[in-house]
Parts: sequence; C-alpha cells; structure tokens
Amino acid sequence: MTLTSTAVSPAVARARDFLLTHARILERRLAGLWFGEAAVSSAIGVFDALDAYRNDDGGLGHGLEPDVRAPGSQPLAADFALDVAEQVLHSDAGGSPAVRERAATFATGLLPFLASAAESGGALPLVLPSMTAAPRAAHWGDGGIPAGINPTGGIVARLRLLGASSPWLDRAESYCRTEIDRVVGEGRLDGHTVANVLRFLEYAPDRAWADGHTAAVAERFADLDFFHLYPARGYGLTPIDLAPLPGDRLRALFPADAVEAHLDALAAAQDEDGGWPVAWEPPGPAATLEWRGVVTVKAARALAAAGR
Repeated sequence: MTLTSTAVSPAVARARDFLLTHARILERRLAGLWFGEAAVSSAIGVFDALDAYRNDDGGLGHGLEPDVRAPGSQPLAADFALDVAEQVLHSDAGGSPAVRERAATFATGLLPFLASAAESGGALPLVLPSMTAAPRAAHWGDGGIPAGINPTGGIVARLRLLGASSPWLDRAESYCRTEIDRVVGEGRLDGHTVANVLRFLEYAPDRAWADGHTAAVAERFADLDFFHLYPARGYGLTPIDLAPLPGDRLRALFPADAVEAHLDALAAAQDEDGGWPVAWEPPGPAATLEWRGVVTVKAARALAAAGR
C-alpha cells in the first residue's frame, strides 16, 4: 500500500520535509516509495541505496545500522537491510517481477557472508567482534552477545520472503523451529526476541505450528521485557513496531485500544522540525540524524496508514 502525496496529513507532510532536509539517501528513497509514486524505479532505488553498504564478502556494514559504525560486515546490518527490503515488497511496487527479481538478487548476495558468520547449527549473532574497531552505541559494549533467535528468526524469515535459498538457510530455518519451540515453551522472552519469533512465525509454511506458537506468545505480551503493550516510560518495542499497518497479519494480536493509544503517543511525539526523536543515545551526531530518519519514515508510514 503506497500512501500518495495527495492523501497525507499535515503531520506526515512535515515528516516528509524533515526527511528531505535531514535524512540519508536510503530513507529518502524509502519515503519516496511510500509517499510518492509507487514506481518500480523507486523500489529499485531503495535496493541501489542498500547496495552502497555492501562489502566484498557479500555482507553489509559502513554504519547501515547507525549504532555500529565499523565498515566491516555485520549480521545486524543484514537484519536492518532485510527489514527495509520487506517494506519494499509490501509497497504497491513490490509485486512487480522486476522488483521481486532485484529483491531476490539482493538477498542471495547476503548468503555467503551470513553462512560464514553463523554457528555450525545455523544460528547468527547480532554482531561480530570486528564491531569494536570503530565507535558504536554504548549498549553494544564489546559485542559479546551469543547467537540466538534474535536476529536469526527475522533474517531467515525475510530471506525466504525475498526468495533466497542455500544449505546454510536450511540449517538456520531448522534451528529457528527448534529454538522457537524452546523459548515459547520455557524461555524468558523480551520484545526483540518476540519480534524475531513472530516474524518467523508470520511467514512459516506450517500454519498449524505457527498459529499455535503465535497464540502462546500473544498471551505473554503484558509481561515482556522491552515491550510496551500500552504506552509507558522507557525504551521498549510496541505493537506498531511489530505490525505498523492495519492490514498486517500480526495487528490482530493486539487490543484495538492498545494500538490506538500507541498511535496517539506516536503522533504526540513528533518534534517541531517534523521528525521523531530516538529513545537511546546513538554514537554521534551523524548517527543521531540517521536514526531520526529511520524512525521518522516508520512513524509517518504508520500514521498515514491509520489516516492520521
């Protein structure tokens, strides 16, 4: 669903102006896809912008995920890029054979790097030790975070959505099924883990298995760390982060009043300059502006889709 320029509210128009004056080319191209013409060339332009962050190993780096400034490839950057690619496929231009072919080519190019970064069982870490060679946000510390369903679940789901296939991807998919059985049944869940679990379940072909686990996760929304079912102070993902559009399959998991409350809070959080703030401390002024572009595209898209 592309939200044309004639349909946007004053708040979304101000957000679009903010992006034109503050954001990097990636978010400007993505905003053009959502708030301009849903042309195939606009969708291809998003993939062109992503390819600027590509390394010789097939991975992505160079601050694509703005909190990690190291030039080397990181699973975190691939995860960020695949989220963007999913947005492209959900636009009106996403059904074009040319766009889907470019999406598949983009995703397939990531596979050698991701296979090299994965553990033998297929799981990926969020970041590699090479991230410490450059500035990064304080919450990443020394990068010593074990491989897990975050980010493997979301990466695998989106690679499959984009048409990728490989032996590593088969192993990683099997890992995700086993790990989801474990964490949903007995593990401690937080907002980021749930985001990856639900993204994997959303696209899983075994619908009986996926729907059962989805229902089990939904029963725990009120008790998750780093997740706000209703607006609250402090950092946390929200129902709008997991299901930004009214037609998203996951939107039905959340109470309607929770969604409306978050849309109200999102609208109220827009800054005077038309952009949205970030709820953490990025590693410098460029990273702050880059993140503000990222969150502004997402906020404006959610509000416009809700008719706000």
